[in-house]
Amino acid sequence: MPVSVSVIIPCYNHGKYIHEALQSVADCNVNDVEIIIVNDGSTDPETNKILSSLKDERVIIVSQANAGLAAARNAGIRLATGEFILPLDADNKLRPPYFTDGLAIMKENPEVAVIFGNAAYFGERSGDWIPGPFNLQKLMISNYIDACALVRKSVLTEVGLYDEKMLYMGWEDWDRWLAIAFSGYKFHYLETLAFDYRVGSTSMISNLYSKYQKPNFLENYIHSKYPSQMGHQWIMNYFLVRFRKNPILFLMKLIIRAYFPLYYQKLLIKNKIRNGL
Repeated sequence: MPVSVSVIIPCYNHGKYIHEALQSVADCNVNDVEIIIVNDGSTDPETNKILSSLKDERVIIVSQANAGLAAARNAGIRLATGEFILPLDADNKLRPPYFTDGLAIMKENPEVAVIFGNAAYFGERSGDWIPGPFNLQKLMISNYIDACALVRKSVLTEVGLYDEKMLYMGWEDWDRWLAIAFSGYKFHYLETLAFDYRVGSTSMISNLYSKYQKPNFLENYIHSKYPSQMGHQWIMNYFLVRFRKNPILFLMKLIIRAYFPLYYQKLLIKNKIRNGL
């Protein structure tokens, strides 16, 4: 029977967190939801034991050979009956706003394809992750929207599911946000805590930034997918040219702009400096 929201939980050796993730969905007190857990070839006996013993009529568990996060999410999405998709990493937790505020906004605004909100860090870090309102230019520079966002399934199907060529590298969510934005759909920011984000030394994001090779490869790959929209190389060339012309002035303006923004604005108003570094 179709539901409003399909929560997709890829799981690779994170069985010890599954009950917390499922409980977080239950704590949201919503009935019109299904949960699809994709066991992405877990090799951890505890994880496989936990998943095989789960008994919940709202939870569908499917298994596949290990193929990476993108493929696991896609497997769940293909099985989903929900009008909206809500990806949830196995070690994170949901809060009610996506089901309350998010669903209401989606149903009233068909042009909105993605709703994202704030997150509370837990684990080896505390505090809040506040992405702020949607800004395409900011998104083109780097990803600031987590995969845990409410997405209209029809739009995700239209632009294409997660890029499985990215395999175990990460940033497949950034790639989909760009594809959706470049297709003309709108994003909506919920200025409230919508999920909890676990930070640990073994998390994917920690491994991604442990070396330069992965982020450099991924950035170049994503740029190559959107050659007419992504212009990071032009920005870099502009700064390099400005620096070569007068490196001391360039550095002075950079320092003033970063640490004395009000003074920088006064200089601009008085036409003492040229806008742009």
